[in-house]
Amino acid sequence: MTRPARRTRILQAAGVGAVAMLALSACSSSSDSDSSGSSATPASASASPKLSGTVTVFAAASLQESFTTLGKQFEQAHPGTKVTFNFGGSDTLAASITSGAPADVFAAASPKTMATVTDKGDAVGTPANFVRNQLEIATLPGNPDKVTSLKDLTKSGLKVVLCDKTVPCGAAAQTALDESDLKLTPASYEQDVKSALNKVELKEADAAVVYQTDVKAAGDKVEGVNFPEAANAINDYPIALLKDAPNAEAAKAFIALVKSADGQKVLTQAGFLKP
Repeated sequence: MTRPARRTRILQAAGVGAVAMLALSACSSSSDSDSSGSSATPASASASPKLSGTVTVFAAASLQESFTTLGKQFEQAHPGTKVTFNFGGSDTLAASITSGAPADVFAAASPKTMATVTDKGDAVGTPANFVRNQLEIATLPGNPDKVTSLKDLTKSGLKVVLCDKTVPCGAAAQTALDESDLKLTPASYEQDVKSALNKVELKEADAAVVYQTDVKAAGDKVEGVNFPEAANAINDYPIALLKDAPNAEAAKAFIALVKSADGQKVLTQAGFLKP
């Protein structure tokens, strides 16, 4: 065999070997891609997107303590997020939302105030009731006026504070009074339950009709008195994602936390009743 012919055969063999190596490499790459792709694609599809940014929550004043706790939990679970709250009377918050105030979530102290928002088409889907709350009488520490019933609040000379009738706690108090055929002229009507409670804490009033959760949150600043009529005036608390939520994905996650077992634990520990 001449040298040129031998050289030609060596080159041909090398070429065949290179092609084979390329084919094996392609098959291996394709196999790896298929195996990783088949496992990675569902995982990436099912994984929750990383949440970031601010979640703005408008919530009834009675939710202040428990929602503040849940907000901190949410931020810890989702680094890069921040939960800001606007607590107040549900009717005032609802009016702000329907007037265009930017917010992601609305948690109201009654279905009626939530309806103000849903009727205007400013909420997404159907609001979910996540807790209930019951009224209680808050008196000065030690209950110096010996208040033991709703009727006792009608005593002459007793300075009693109620929430405004347009606020859920005020509407519930009025329901309890009406069903008991009691007439009560309060020293003042307050725009939210915290304001009503504050009057007693500052000793500017002898008693106030508030929620059990507020009495519990106040600790030894007030004394609570249960009354049976409260069972007929329990408020459901609905929560909803708002239509123009600036941070809808994070808002959905916060609502999910509120409704979760962990969220419910925080709320029941605060004195709320299960929905």
